[in-house]
Amino acid sequence: MKPRSALRSVLFALGSAAALACGAAGPGEADWPPLAKKWFDRGEQSFRQGDVEDAEEAAANALRIDSSRPEIRLLAGRVALARLDYDRAVQVLKGLDSAEARALRGRAHWYAGRVDEAADELERLVSDPEVRDPWAAEIARLARRGAGRKPFEIGGGLLAVSDMPRVGTAALIVPLELSGEPALGLIATGTAEAVIDSKTTEPQWVSLRFGERITVRNVPALAKDLSGISRQVNAPIKILLGVNLLRHIHPTIDFLGGQFVLRTFEPPPPPHATAVKLSYVRGGGMLLRGAFGSQASPAACSLLIDTSIPYPIALDDAAWKKAGVELSSLRSVPNSDSLRQGVLPMLRLGAFDVPEVPGLSGNLPVKEREDGLGIELDGLLGSGMLVNFRVTLVDGGRTMWLEDIPREALVPPASSIVNEPIAVDLEEEEAEEEEEEPKGKGKVAAPPPKGPPPKASPPKAPPGSKP
Repeated sequence: MKPRSALRSVLFALGSAAALACGAAGPGEADWPPLAKKWFDRGEQSFRQGDVEDAEEAAANALRIDSSRPEIRLLAGRVALARLDYDRAVQVLKGLDSAEARALRGRAHWYAGRVDEAADELERLVSDPEVRDPWAAEIARLARRGAGRKPFEIGGGLLAVSDMPRVGTAALIVPLELSGEPALGLIATGTAEAVIDSKTTEPQWVSLRFGERITVRNVPALAKDLSGISRQVNAPIKILLGVNLLRHIHPTIDFLGGQFVLRTFEPPPPPHATAVKLSYVRGGGMLLRGAFGSQASPAACSLLIDTSIPYPIALDDAAWKKAGVELSSLRSVPNSDSLRQGVLPMLRLGAFDVPEVPGLSGNLPVKEREDGLGIELDGLLGSGMLVNFRVTLVDGGRTMWLEDIPREALVPPASSIVNEPIAVDLEEEEAEEEEEEPKGKGKVAAPPPKGPPPKASPPKAPPGSKP
């Protein structure tokens, strides 16, 4: 063999070996269809930033180009679960055996009420020694004990109304019966499941009765010592009402009117309300997209709704900067080394602009939620904001209606529940009326740790828009 021919043979053999090695390792970056990779990267970035709507569009386009790539299917599964499209999540993840795929499928089966399928999937997930998923481990046990059950069976009347007690904070507390015993529940959108007060950690199936009219049977509940929360809200809380329960009962929360309403039917739209779309990261983290500012192109923000937080809003440092607030203007919170406080100039929720929102600045609380959910948050929206509206969840929890409450309709009058906010010197402005429709103008008061709840602060609609 001639030297040049021998060299070509050696190079060909080396190239073939390299190609085989790459094939054994699976598809690489070079194997991505370029357009599919662009759509996937956009979807990943949008989902990480909490823009689930854009992530859904990007994932769908990436799937149309390459429907077999696991990375794209996992993204589509995460998006489908966040949109509460459980069948879609299971469909796009079919055949994938990774831990993430099992975690997403197990959650989709669970939230869809398919108890047995959820038990099978989650047991396989937690049997992997490399997987640490406390929620999955507890729900797997609970699902196996609930074999044959249909979660959230609702019976009784069409509608039940409970008076919401005021305990000196902005806590959203509901009287109810827990498995036949009188109890107080706390609306806690920061938790996915109902959580009962217990000295043990064994999850249970319980029944809840509201307003002596409606009973919700087969409610799955985790167990935890809630004595710390009871001290914080100044009331003996026996159960946390998480988002998995709230999505099933079509609730209206009217803190200033003192009423909690649940229904067995979908209510009609209120005449003067704005619709805020919600998504649920990993099926349980209640997320909304808002904006800082009222200009034509305000800065979008992603906020996790956690009604166990009594303050209107808590943002990380980057979010305060995005909102145009200098960090040097924030003031220290008394008796806290890490928290500061300031005033957010404007927060847009749906079609409502809410001016001068008092808030906290703390990177650690926000980062803890980011790490748990795997997304980037601008901050947390607490009960101190929602108490200024009448709030209704519809469409299985996918939409939240916010109604501006006229001051004259409040019972008792707003003036009877106003108190000095915590270390934030804000003065109430006069409400203004326009010819077409009343629009509130004022400030949201930060609720104190103890004492009367915050005053109402009607939002204003942006120019040229109607709720």
